Amino acid sequence: MKINKLFAILALSAFCLTSCEKDDEALNDTVSETEKNSKTEQASEYEVEQFIHKGMNELYLYKSEVPELADSYFVKDSERNEFLASFGSPKKLFDAILFSQDRFSFITDDYISLEERFEGISSSTAGMKYGLGQISGTDNIFGFLQYIIPGTSAHESGLTRGTVFTEVDGVKLTMDNFSALLDKNSLSINLGEIQNGAIVMSDKTITLHHSQYTANPVHIAKTLNVEGQKVGYLMYNSFVADFDDELNAAFGQFKAEGVTALILDLRYNGGGSVESAVDLASMITGQFEGEVFMKEHWNKNYQDHFEKNNPERLVNRFNPEIRTTEAINSLHLSRVYVLTSGKTASASKLVINGLEPYINVIQIGETTTGKFQASVTLYDSPDFSRNGANENHKYAIQPLVFKSSNVEGKSDYVNGLPPDVVYAENLNELGVLGETSEPLLKAALNHLLGKAQETKTASDKRTSEKFKTIGESGMNSPIYQKMFTDKLPPALPE
Repeated sequence: MKINKLFAILALSAFCLTSCEKDDEALNDTVSETEKNSKTEQASEYEVEQFIHKGMNELYLYKSEVPELADSYFVKDSERNEFLASFGSPKKLFDAILFSQDRFSFITDDYISLEERFEGISSSTAGMKYGLGQISGTDNIFGFLQYIIPGTSAHESGLTRGTVFTEVDGVKLTMDNFSALLDKNSLSINLGEIQNGAIVMSDKTITLHHSQYTANPVHIAKTLNVEGQKVGYLMYNSFVADFDDELNAAFGQFKAEGVTALILDLRYNGGGSVESAVDLASMITGQFEGEVFMKEHWNKNYQDHFEKNNPERLVNRFNPEIRTTEAINSLHLSRVYVLTSGKTASASKLVINGLEPYINVIQIGETTTGKFQASVTLYDSPDFSRNGANENHKYAIQPLVFKSSNVEGKSDYVNGLPPDVVYAENLNELGVLGETSEPLLKAALNHLLGKAQETKTASDKRTSEKFKTIGESGMNSPIYQKMFTDKLPPALPE
């Protein structure tokens, strides 16, 4: 009987022990699963931030200047996650890990819209490309039309270069309200002009409507017959990859018409595709096929990798064909005139800087904007490409990834490229683009023909003193004055 009781007690103890162990295991499993779910939720909650940090850590040109991007900065993943969680939004994180001198890298929460802009698609300003001026001594702003996009509301309304407006929907433009007023889908503007250094308004107004349009950056391509010389004039307003065919066709036209000199008008060209810039330089020349046009300089990790394993990846050479494999129409020129302004940036300067060691580049106008770095679009995918991008969001980042130098090593022109002949556009007389009487084009032709440059009149001086240019249409666009590449490099081996 006692033995039976003993067995019963032992059996009960074993049962309790087994049950307790199972309960502990279940509890541990529950805790483990809770922790796992918590980490998964945290990863999901900050997936955009994790993508941003990973992309900047991998490819950012100025990685070495940002402590939080160093490979060894975070010892544990939990430390990194705490850092990412300390910001209120993806943009705040992105801004926090930018090099202090970087004015060009950016983030977007809508990469579809960004891709459209890269393709030259826009829906802003109803087809008006305008500058913005401030009347000295006042808070008042006015717009002056630089050129009009064909097939847009502005074009259909008969607007022309030089037209001035001071009001939108009857409200005077000021430093405080001009951005909001000009961003409307439909707007009415008053019409006027500058006469003898003064803004003279009429009683006319027109209503414009924003609509999506695709602007051909080859704005004007024509051959001028000037004192027995055939001079090609090309106004090229953006380096848009989708229009390389049109650019090449323009040079085919010049070639067929026997052009022996070229004036390249980049005064309103804020930049764009690196590849298009290389192609343009190859169209102007042709005799340097295979020679180095531009060198790329990446962050230390990528630079070391490329120099060791693929040094050719760092070199851009004069091309025999555009990206569609169509043969380039080359003019084989030994001299080119380039019209520039403070709005000339990035890929435009790449052309000037890359050509200077090879041919005579004569720059007419104003000093360009200081930009010599290129960016690339990074998506939230394993290799940062568009393919396989995270479907939970539409964020993408556009960090600077390399800086450029020409074959002689010239780079870092932070203050821009100064002109050989200084000539600023005069609001008192903007002229008609593409006509030999247009002042900036005329200045280039005078130099080409060996004629003396015209001096500014007293009225011109009064105009420049009275009005201060403060910006232009599109200056709030994320791709404004940017240079970019679509050649995403492979991830580095771990």
